[in-house]
Amino acid sequence: MRQFFQKRRDFLQNTAIALLSVSAVFLFAQTQIYNLGVDAGSSYFRFLSASAPGADSASAAQQTVLAAPVRIAVTGAYGRYGSVSLSTADPEFEPLDRLLGEVLGSARTYAACDAQAFLDALQGTSVYYDFLEPLPLSVLAGLVGGTTSEDGISARRLVVANQAGGVYLYLWDGEAAYLRCATAVSTENLENAIGNYELGNAAFAFDNTDPGLHYEEVAPYSLFLTEEPELPVLTAAASLTDTDALLNTLRFNPYTKNRYPEADGAEVIMESERTLRIRADGSIYYQSGGDPALSVKAAEETPTQQEAVTGTAALLNALLSPAPDGAALYLQGIQQAGTLTALTFGYQMNGVPIRFSDGGCAAKVTLSGSTVSTLELRFRQYAPTEEVSLLLPLRQALAIAAMEPGAELSIGYADNGGGTVSAGWLAD
Repeated sequence: MRQFFQKRRDFLQNTAIALLSVSAVFLFAQTQIYNLGVDAGSSYFRFLSASAPGADSASAAQQTVLAAPVRIAVTGAYGRYGSVSLSTADPEFEPLDRLLGEVLGSARTYAACDAQAFLDALQGTSVYYDFLEPLPLSVLAGLVGGTTSEDGISARRLVVANQAGGVYLYLWDGEAAYLRCATAVSTENLENAIGNYELGNAAFAFDNTDPGLHYEEVAPYSLFLTEEPELPVLTAAASLTDTDALLNTLRFNPYTKNRYPEADGAEVIMESERTLRIRADGSIYYQSGGDPALSVKAAEETPTQQEAVTGTAALLNALLSPAPDGAALYLQGIQQAGTLTALTFGYQMNGVPIRFSDGGCAAKVTLSGSTVSTLELRFRQYAPTEEVSLLLPLRQALAIAAMEPGAELSIGYADNGGGTVSAGWLAD
């Protein structure tokens, strides 16, 4: 079987090279974009395929219910180690988990810096974290079992670097803001964490200077490995099969007579001021109408960001239970304005994000105070197969991504609603 897939991989790779040799790259790229359906929103991407707890217990609960995909690069005297298929729950991440918790917990005054300072921090002994989406530092600290008093700063990428005999933290918020601060972490702790990894298997786009490979055309923090991970093809299916369990979790009476079908195939269930729509595609939409029957635990009227994330993730996981092995939700964003909190979530498989070709997300939840005001969830179940996803060779992926200079090239899954999902190159 492995020999069969190897032959198939070789055949497809040779075909891709042949296409390039006859200058068909543009047509090929256009085909890939069309097959996915282009979405012009902020989440647009192209797929290049071949009782309120205290702070400590809240952090522990957040680690338990919500792991995050994270790309890492560990840099020492002899090169870089990198991983693009890792989550905060993986044992491999544990040394860097502890390090980041210590760094965030001991960070001092943040000051503005620039993109060059962030880049320079990666030239020496350092650890780079990319959480794919900008998240509040309080939430990031909770993901690694730590705490921080900073609640108004968000970061997507972080660098912990040895500079001037001390350990400094650099942040990028996913847009234009760069920050730097000193920490109380020792250089020995940083070097001990780095010592857990074998260096030399990874490089950023900015590390590569060969103009013939178009590295200069993609985002500089695109991370590439000497050997790309072998990621399985996934089966995918709508996973909502037990509506009684769904109603119980949402605190509806499963025997209610207040239910009717709509013309589009959705089933509507009403109880008091609350409404639940179970759509024909297996997704749901819940609206409370102000009824506090469904809420998250919070010490005050409005939950903290950590409380909102922990409570909402626990509710979503209960709705998806039993969760498929290896597939899990991760937080994509959280915004608070007054008493309102809006959260979005995606699916990941073993640290690799699963993106929807329509640009949507796995779940959206709005809290009014601690009450769940609205909840939208796509029930999707993913399971790995023995088939390996066929990635385009990096040279071809770089050539295609170069058509839109500045796009970040990464690896992920793209779900177009079919029965299988393959990993491939994503260009954001």
